Amino acid sequence: MKKLIFILSMFLLLVCCKQGKQLPVAQDVIDKAISVTGGDIIAASTIEFNFRDKHYRATRNNGAFQLEREFTDSIGIIKDVYTNTGFTRFVNNTAIAVQDTMAKKYTSSVNSVHYFAVLPYGLNDTAVNKTYLEDVIIKHKSYHKIKVTFSQDGGGKDFEDVFVYWINTESFKTEYLAYSYLTDGGGMRFREAYNERYINGIRFVDYNNYKPKNKDVDLFELDRLFENNELKLLSKIETENISVK
Repeated sequence: MKKLIFILSMFLLLVCCKQGKQLPVAQDVIDKAISVTGGDIIAASTIEFNFRDKHYRATRNNGAFQLEREFTDSIGIIKDVYTNTGFTRFVNNTAIAVQDTMAKKYTSSVNSVHYFAVLPYGLNDTAVNKTYLEDVIIKHKSYHKIKVTFSQDGGGKDFEDVFVYWINTESFKTEYLAYSYLTDGGGMRFREAYNERYINGIRFVDYNNYKPKNKDVDLFELDRLFENNELKLLSKIETENISVK
């Protein structure tokens, strides 16, 4: 009888300890991840890089920003400029009128490339909602798993997209991310960071870009599918010729 009571007592103690475990605060984890990436430097910097066949330039000054994309096509040199006040397209250095629907499309495209280039910087914007999910193991390393959603007010046209970030529990570096999107029929992507380098104090990485082999999967299970080799490599996301001032 005493043995049974002892066993039950130990069981209850373990349950109570598990229930009493405090999960980290998502905001604290994101703050550290942004700091490790060089967030203070990003906030007041000019960053330039090439992505695929286009040149990008981002100028930030503690809240004010100007995000640019420049490329050449059949009509000449195209330069898209997105700032706090709106979007402008230039053709051969002359501003042209752009329909609202196309302006929104171009803005989203420009913003998306700059957004991914300096992640997790940007996750402290007022429209960002962060939730700590759990700590997980991927390839024998421990990660904070954090869900990110966006409020409709200030969240952009793709505010319904959902992101998941896996942040190393020791280094606080963002090493994996995933997201679901509704545009173009919808889908999911999982990205694995590689080729880490620091340029003037800012961390940059490239990504292996995966999608699920099966469409009927849960976004929050993509880390498990990655571990089980159940994701298909689609492309590599590489930024080149990076400069920081």
